[in-house]
Amino acid sequence: MTGRQEQPMGTNGTRDGLLDAVVIGGSQAGLAMAWHLARQRLRFVVLEAGPEIGHTWRSRWDSLTLFTPAQYDALPGMPFPAPVGTYPTKDPVARYLQAYAAAFDLPVRLDAQATHLSPAREGFEVHTDDDVLRSRQVVVATGPFQVPFTPEPARRLDASVTQLHSAGYRNPQSLPAGPVLVVGGGNSGFQIAEELAAAGRRVDLSIASKQPVLPQRLAGKDLFWWLTRLGLMRVSTESRLGRRMSSRDFIIGSSRRRLQKKGVRFRPRLTSAGAHSVQFADGSTLDAGVVIWATGYRPDYSWIHVPGVARDGQVTHRRGVTDVPGLYFLGLTWQHTRGSALLGFVNDDAAYLAGRIAAHQRATSAALAGTALRPSGSN
Repeated sequence: MTGRQEQPMGTNGTRDGLLDAVVIGGSQAGLAMAWHLARQRLRFVVLEAGPEIGHTWRSRWDSLTLFTPAQYDALPGMPFPAPVGTYPTKDPVARYLQAYAAAFDLPVRLDAQATHLSPAREGFEVHTDDDVLRSRQVVVATGPFQVPFTPEPARRLDASVTQLHSAGYRNPQSLPAGPVLVVGGGNSGFQIAEELAAAGRRVDLSIASKQPVLPQRLAGKDLFWWLTRLGLMRVSTESRLGRRMSSRDFIIGSSRRRLQKKGVRFRPRLTSAGAHSVQFADGSTLDAGVVIWATGYRPDYSWIHVPGVARDGQVTHRRGVTDVPGLYFLGLTWQHTRGSALLGFVNDDAAYLAGRIAAHQRATSAALAGTALRPSGSN
């Protein structure tokens, strides 16, 4: 049976103009949520800010490759179309997301960025540039990669220095000739530094702190095979082990030694910059011609005008459920487990929220039915 036959939900129109749910964000988290909402036969719409499904994936650097092999990259109801043990790159992921939305006839609106979310008399109002939607429930599924973060020293460098965030990096050929400084010791920084070195560039990699390194394969098995079999992908942030794991990032499939063999020079934390040079924590300096800031992202919830939900860039929630009835978050890093923000594991949180949404829907329907049956003039 196809997804289209399993759930005929494919419209966002309602007689009273009130939707059951709005999902904000049309990447893996939003689509997983949409699959569950469709199975509940709810009236909903998914708002995607980009011009196409998978736009966020397509806009990353050309060689970006998933850490998880294909068998761990599926959304609910549809396997990832790649051989077991292979590691998909970004464009196949984007195509998969497009095919997924089409297969299940999910109601996704493109070029529809949510600009304002606020409480309403019955539920919420969601504003986009050209529409206002009313909905009983809202799921914010915008993911962890929202606003590229560039540290303060970047502003001191002269305009003649080529600077870009890793979000804008595509490949070595897109950069001006000459040495490159990569700032940021996470997975993105390691991957980009290694690619540049392999292309013959002189590369310096500045890292603020050493992060634990995990090999991609152990004893002939992929890392995520072990993490899944050992139950570590389901360790929650409510446990002592989960709190320890969530407090540190890991470098996966790369290593300091391997990059050094390829000629990458490691530098400590970048502390300051002048017009054409930067200084590091050990007092050393380096002339800067091209700088890539692999310094991560910051959340942006300035468009959410719901009291008590987001403060100082952090969301108050319990496994994606906020204290505001009917408002949820999905796809946050370590929302509940290590897999909360990963393509093939986000479904666990989506399924959990689907249960909460269904319960809220039943309670709302019962309350409305009770109001309709109440005699006129009764208290």
